[in-house]
Amino acid sequence: MNRLSCFLLVIGLCIGLSNANLIWNEKNTVFFKSSLGRNNVLKIHCTSEDNLGFHFLRPGETYDFSFHDSIVRSDFYCELWQGPNFKFHASFMAYQGGGLIVHYGKKNFWDAREDGIYFTHGKETPKLEYKWK
Repeated sequence: MNRLSCFLLVIGLCIGLSNANLIWNEKNTVFFKSSLGRNNVLKIHCTSEDNLGFHFLRPGETYDFSFHDSIVRSDFYCELWQGPNFKFHASFMAYQGGGLIVHYGKKNFWDAREDGIYFTHGKETPKLEYKWK
């Protein structure tokens, strides 16, 4: 009976650790959605250590990028523009992480609307974080 118990314990630990490894490898993701009015294009530019380039979203379209937190810092600074000749602008830290606390599977949802940029982690109702300037 002792051998069977030890065997089952080892199997259980192996299964548990393999499932935990999946969580530790899950990337963080930043999502952008354009909920702007008709014919209003959203322009997005994000940078970290890398320049992620410019992305243009029509109403209803989305853009996202995924990454692993760095032990040093994992900051993503983003700028958004909309309106005629992209005259309305907002700039903010879309993701901040790394350092002593490393995140796995963290999700930041940004929704561009006519009155500003809304934010949620996906569990709560999005709240207005930034107004267009």
